[in-house]
Amino acid sequence: MFIAYCCILAAALLPYVWALIAKTGAPGYNNKDPRGWIAKQESYRVRNAYAAHLNAFEAFAPFAAAVLMAQLAQVDTQRISVLAVVFIVCRILHGVFYITAMQALRSLVWFGGFACVLALMGLAVFAQLA
Repeated sequence: MFIAYCCILAAALLPYVWALIAKTGAPGYNNKDPRGWIAKQESYRVRNAYAAHLNAFEAFAPFAAAVLMAQLAQVDTQRISVLAVVFIVCRILHGVFYITAMQALRSLVWFGGFACVLALMGLAVFAQLA
């Protein structure tokens, strides 16, 4: 479970990577009003990095829950680890594609990450039926 736990940690830290990119992407960052500052940005890179930041937060809770569900249901550790790593790869690519405005690829890897979460939860459910 070490790998899966490391993936949960990575998923928890990923929103902050995208936030850092957003905040260093344009001059004049204002920490007194960060949301007001981001709303005024014209750079798609800054806006998209911030959107990736928000989306990473949204994806974290279901992923962490799915990994823990699978572990508690005693799903094969290797299966959990593979799905967790694939999720992290998808989420990193999601942020990169978001920032570089590659919408089709962004949607594709978003779906890949979501499929990993559904697979982990599904494995946990089916393990309880056996």
